[in-house]
Amino acid sequence: MKTALITGASSGIGYELAKIHASKVGNLVLVARSKATLDELKNELEKQYNIKVYTIGKDLSLPNAAQEVYEETTKQNIKIDYLINNAGFGTFGFYAISNWDKELQMINLNITALCQFTKLYVKDMVKNKSGKIMNVASTAAFQPCPTMAVYGATKAYVLSFSEAVDNEVRDKGITVTALCPGATASGFQAAANMTNSKLFKDKKLPSSKEVAEYGYTAMLKGKTVAIHGTLNYLMANAIRFTPRALVVAMARKIMG
Repeated sequence: MKTALITGASSGIGYELAKIHASKVGNLVLVARSKATLDELKNELEKQYNIKVYTIGKDLSLPNAAQEVYEETTKQNIKIDYLINNAGFGTFGFYAISNWDKELQMINLNITALCQFTKLYVKDMVKNKSGKIMNVASTAAFQPCPTMAVYGATKAYVLSFSEAVDNEVRDKGITVTALCPGATASGFQAAANMTNSKLFKDKKLPSSKEVAEYGYTAMLKGKTVAIHGTLNYLMANAIRFTPRALVVAMARKIMG
């Protein structure tokens, strides 16, 4: 029985990933700010699948939060087989007038916590010569994102970081997958104040469940870069052959 640690498991893609892993009769460690929400999910999954779920309420944007989670799982003698760094958020608006405190929080969560979690758990995976890591990036990772400059940059970091670490540890029996979803029907757009953005408005979007199922399967297969959706895949790869100035202009138009 494999144990998966999932961050940002209280809603959206992380919530669906928790249900998918539980359905495979795997134990879980769920991390998010709202422990009460996690405990509701814990009770549901333990009853339905006869598994063990351990919940940790933690704001992962705070310094060393990942270290505290690692110490807690170590203290509880929980071996993590799959690490899924899903927690993250975005903000929408022009950088010149945006809120720096919120952007710093985003950098801490989207980059620092993800890197620290990977650093801590990959060491154990190397010792055990097995393990899988999935880092949730975005199709925003493939081009600059006007009106979401910091978010796009954090996801570009996640993609590059994941590919590099995967190359370092693959021969040790470990794989790292960067899941790159496009716009998804989840709580992301509301949290980022993007409800009226062209990227989301009046669009039929894939559900969090669809994206989670795709990502989980890609992780098990050891796929390094997993881009959800055929159109997203084509656009992400077409960017390589398009002048940079045009790429940025097109991204600005799409974001709205």
